[in-house]
Amino acid sequence: MTIFELKTNSSLYDYLRMSSLAITPVYFLVPGDINNVTGGYAYDRRLLAELHLLGLNIQLIELGDSFPSPDANDWSDANSKLANLPDKSVVVVDGLAFGVMGQLAQDYAQRLKFIALCHHPLALETGLGVEERRHLHQSEELAIAEAAAVLVTSKNTANILAQDFSVPSEKIRIALPGTDSGQFAPCEGQPPVLLTVATLTRRKAHDILIDAFSQLTHLPWQARFVGCDDFDIEWANYLRDKVSSYSLEDRVSFVGKQQDISSEYLNADIFVLPSLFEGYGMAFAEAISFGLPIIAAHTGSVPDVVPSNAGILVPPADANALANSLAKLLTNSDERKQLQLGAQIAAKNLPTWLETAKSVFQLIQEVNKQ
Repeated sequence: MTIFELKTNSSLYDYLRMSSLAITPVYFLVPGDINNVTGGYAYDRRLLAELHLLGLNIQLIELGDSFPSPDANDWSDANSKLANLPDKSVVVVDGLAFGVMGQLAQDYAQRLKFIALCHHPLALETGLGVEERRHLHQSEELAIAEAAAVLVTSKNTANILAQDFSVPSEKIRIALPGTDSGQFAPCEGQPPVLLTVATLTRRKAHDILIDAFSQLTHLPWQARFVGCDDFDIEWANYLRDKVSSYSLEDRVSFVGKQQDISSEYLNADIFVLPSLFEGYGMAFAEAISFGLPIIAAHTGSVPDVVPSNAGILVPPADANALANSLAKLLTNSDERKQLQLGAQIAAKNLPTWLETAKSVFQLIQEVNKQ
C-alpha cells in the first residue's frame, strides 16, 4: 500500500498520522524462524508486513524454536525477553508459544498487554496422548485467561475457544487470512496434476491420501506434495515408505518446502488435502484464489472456506470416499470445470491481506487504550 493509497483512506491515514501507535512499539513474539514455511508462519509474516505498511511500529521478537515443548534455555530466554519489554506494551504472541506460556502470562499480565494469536488450540493437534492433550488444554486455557484479547483466524476457532476454553466472546477478534488476487490456473494438465500443499504432519493426513491414490492406479494422474518435510522426519519417512509400498514412486513427488508456490498452483488441476482438522486452512483459500477445484475432509473450518460449488468434502480419514471423489473428477471433465468455475467465483469474496491487517490494527488500538 503506497502513501498515496493510504491517504485516499483519509480516516485511517489521519488516525495513523496522529496515533501514538505510529511511534510506540508493538511487539510480536514468534517461536523459531518466522520464515518457516507453514500456514501459521505465513500468516504471521504477511500480517507483520501489512501492519508495517499501515504505519504501525511493530517489532518482531523471535523466541526459541523448541516451542511448543520449550527446553529450559528457550523458556529462560522467553522469560528474559518479556522482562525487558517496557511496561504497558502491547505484546502479540503466536499461539504456538503462548499456548504453553501460562505461568509466564500470569507473571507479566499486570504490566504487559497480551494479545494471544491462536491459529487453533494446541490440544487439537493430531497424534497427542491423553495426558499431553489434557496438559496443553489446561496450559492454553490458563494463558488465554491472562490475555487482554485473543486474535483468531477463523470463526470455528473462535467458537472452540468460547465453548471449550471459557473465553468470553467479547474478548475474541476474528481476522481471516488474506489472499492475493491473481491469475487463475488453466487446469488443462495431461495427465491431471493433483496438488497438496501442507507440512508433512499427521494432522494433514497425507497417509489417507496415499491410501486413496493406491485405488486410482488405473487412471492417469500425477501428485505433488509441496510442504516442509523436516518438521516430523519420522512421519515424512513413513509417508515415503508408504508410497513405495504401493509402487507409486513414479506418481507421487515429494517436492519439499517452497518459498514461492504460485507456479505449483498455476500448474495444478485439482487441489486435494484431507486434513483431520484445520483452524482455518490457508492452503484451501490460496487454491480457491487460483480457481482450483478442491477435494478435502469435512472438518474444522474447511466447510467455511470451501463452498459447495468449489469443492467436494468427504468424511475425515475415509480413504475410500477420497478415492471415489478423486475418480469422479478425474473421469468427469464437466464436473471438474463446474467446480473450477465455482472456485473462480468464490475467489472474488476472499478477504485481502489489507483487510486482515486493518482488523488487527483496530484490535491493537483498542488494547493499547486499556
